[in-house]
Amino acid sequence: MHRRTVLSFAAGAAVVGVSTAIAEIANLNDAIDKAGSQRMLSQRLSKAYVALGMDVASDRAQAVVEQSMARFDRQLVELSAFAPRPDIKATYAELQGVWTEYKTLLVGQAPHRDRLPALVQLDGRLLALAHQGTVQLEQLSGRALARIVNLSGRQRMLSQRAAKYFLAQAWKAPLPQADTELSKARAEFAAALEQLDKAPEATQAIRQEIDLARQQWSFLDLALAFPGNTSRTGENVFVSSENVLSVMERVTAMYARMA
Repeated sequence: MHRRTVLSFAAGAAVVGVSTAIAEIANLNDAIDKAGSQRMLSQRLSKAYVALGMDVASDRAQAVVEQSMARFDRQLVELSAFAPRPDIKATYAELQGVWTEYKTLLVGQAPHRDRLPALVQLDGRLLALAHQGTVQLEQLSGRALARIVNLSGRQRMLSQRAAKYFLAQAWKAPLPQADTELSKARAEFAAALEQLDKAPEATQAIRQEIDLARQQWSFLDLALAFPGNTSRTGENVFVSSENVLSVMERVTAMYARMA
């Protein structure tokens, strides 16, 4: 695993993004979408770390690390440049510091289960700050649609968080909170999916995508209900979580375009 190469790739992506950062965010809904996706990336990266440590879906997990680091770097530059108030700028300045810590722990050495608690502690800080920025932008908008973009975007994070904790359990990592957090993520995802389906803003096209998300979630939720440490089980969870993510990315983007 060429983990130092991953860090170099991600850093380069951030530099490229600086010159076009302002133009990359079209409006406030777009900013909320991207701010919310930073929550997802914090959990997706840790999920991929565990998968690499378990040697589960390794090629795909390595690609997830590379793509997710580059995307987080790029969007952090964009959001920092877009931030319309000092308090929001401060949130993203703090997020930058934690992100630097997280990357230092993520790359440069092979994954090990004993280092996972420290990584999860940092991804929790990333998640909290990314959520804080998302909520600040939602409140700035003051529109009901902004809340739906936020809610839909949070589903992406929950799919990755659930998979992360499932795989951590299968890896026998020292995370005593894993079972509780896995159960919470599953319950919150199911509840929010119903809210999105019943939202007055949902168009027929969005509801069709939500139906697809429900189907994909049923596959993932079934896999999550049967803990195990076999490669097949781990790969099913990894792939299913990526499928759920893909659909929820589309749903969130569709809501965000309804500016």
